[in-house]
Amino acid sequence: MVEVQSKMTERLFSFEYSAPKTDETLGKLKAVHARLQPLQPHFYTVTYGAGGSTKEGTRRTVLDLAAAGNQMAPHLSFGGDRVEVIDELLETYEAAGVQRLVALRGDRPSGIVSGSGMGHANELVTYIREKTGSHFHIDVAAYPEIHPESDSVESEIRYFKVKVEAGANSAITQYFYNADAYFRFRDLCLKSGIEIPIVPGIMPITNYQGLIRFSNLCGAEMPRWLERNLQTVQHDPDSFKAFGAEVLTSMCQRLLDYDTPGLCFYTLNH
Repeated sequence: MVEVQSKMTERLFSFEYSAPKTDETLGKLKAVHARLQPLQPHFYTVTYGAGGSTKEGTRRTVLDLAAAGNQMAPHLSFGGDRVEVIDELLETYEAAGVQRLVALRGDRPSGIVSGSGMGHANELVTYIREKTGSHFHIDVAAYPEIHPESDSVESEIRYFKVKVEAGANSAITQYFYNADAYFRFRDLCLKSGIEIPIVPGIMPITNYQGLIRFSNLCGAEMPRWLERNLQTVQHDPDSFKAFGAEVLTSMCQRLLDYDTPGLCFYTLNH
């Protein structure tokens, strides 16, 4: 593993919001946004939901925040949607001045086949480029600890490279708690000729049971030392919060010390 000391290049910092499904959750998101906005991130991403299940909430949130002068990067996935739905969203976002998208395969609801005919994220990237040219800066997903459906490290790098070659400008990773996994993945990408910025996704440690459950579902590794320490303090909110903040602060500092192109924080609307 080669860690490159920071060259002090410009970093991009962002926050990810979960798309609201109700007026109540939209109100909560706006309250969270009011607290985070003074930190002046470069942009905000908004999730799309399995099969586009929250696309109306995504659209509403993106348009509202964009109208208020925020730089937005809505998630977009084909899910079970027809091409016409994707076209309408692209036209809406372009008209609203949105200049960035996060293109994902996404999780399709069980039994639903994509109505667009697209089955992989690289196809969505290609389609966006065909429809909108270079208007959008396109982010894609990256998996330093390897996507649960990948057969090997080699296949993970190969599939990632296909997305890059389709027209992706940069990537945001699945969250991790082992910086070495990120550095190793970045090194392998460079050796494979992948040179786009790969921004670490950062998941704050706020809930023990929820974090363990979600990590098991998405394939994010929980180091044994971290899980045991969190388990020890899970019923002491102040100690849990302090320990979680210490762990992530240390990891983020290490990432930034070695030329990481930025950080994307998964807020979960908190």
